[in-house]
Amino acid sequence: MATATRVPATLTAALALSLALPATLPGAGLASGNKGARGAHARAHAATAPYMTGLGDEQAEMFNDPLWQQLHTRIARYIAPYDAVAHPDSLRKATAWITAAEEAHVKILVAFYHSQHTPTVLPSYALYKHYVQKFVKRFPNVRQYQSWDEANRGNVPGLFSSPSPKAAAQYYQALIRVCKGCTAVGLDVLDQEKIGRTLNYIKEFKSEIGHLQTVMPRIWGLHDYSDVNRRESWRTRQLSRTMGGQIWLTETGGIVKFGGAFPFSGGFGLTRAASVIKYTFGLAASQSSRIKRVYIYNWTGGSSSSRFDAGLTDNHHRPRAGYVVVCRHLNAHKCSLRVSHH
Repeated sequence: MATATRVPATLTAALALSLALPATLPGAGLASGNKGARGAHARAHAATAPYMTGLGDEQAEMFNDPLWQQLHTRIARYIAPYDAVAHPDSLRKATAWITAAEEAHVKILVAFYHSQHTPTVLPSYALYKHYVQKFVKRFPNVRQYQSWDEANRGNVPGLFSSPSPKAAAQYYQALIRVCKGCTAVGLDVLDQEKIGRTLNYIKEFKSEIGHLQTVMPRIWGLHDYSDVNRRESWRTRQLSRTMGGQIWLTETGGIVKFGGAFPFSGGFGLTRAASVIKYTFGLAASQSSRIKRVYIYNWTGGSSSSRFDAGLTDNHHRPRAGYVVVCRHLNAHKCSLRVSHH
């Protein structure tokens, strides 16, 4: 999710959940432990895991949080406006995040998205290439990019616009031309409840890549919220087959709250989200020959007025049940925490 106003596509089906975690887990606080041993343990786990697990978030404070640090995850994803270098506020935020990630020795994946200043205006090929080239030069240590976040999202009048398959293919071509030697995740799509339009978008994108006579992506990005939050897998499987190649779940995870479709009442949203994250890890493991990365979105939870919330921590930086699932998945040193009910 790129901004505080961005939410996933409308999800209307109720969830049937069976793996809910208890709202409160034993223990309180983090044990200091032996950091060297903990780091070695995490590296050993990463070497044997079938896929890498990381976080997506736009708040640089995540990297200073002891809860994040004890996970020892080595990948993180940031969504940046394609014209971030042209606007001091966007550039300042991107610089703070990237600097903090580099200091934490995290491998960074940057996904470009619409402008924060003119979100309904899509750039031309030349303008996109101009700004992205400047961004790449400004951050030489970032070598993994996505040309456009959730390209198939569609247009929301007055809020933002999304590129056509033709424009998305042109943006991808521009990215690989200005960042030679970079890892470029090709098309990045949201699954949606009914995936027919998403499948057509992928096919049209591939056709445009052929017309441009550029290299077909070897890595594809997928946001499978609709699938996993219904505890289903057929969308992820079918979309993965259509894309081909290697799949990175560049956004996934459990929804704590999304409007009226996924309410938070009674703390149920927290246990629901934790259950979905656990299901997501199982799905990724079952498709590990194709799915190579999983980026849980996101770290920082919303407030009571937020329409969308999928945070592993609440807005006071306290761990939620979903955090415990991720912590245990990564075999962190201490995961029995007293979790937040908010």
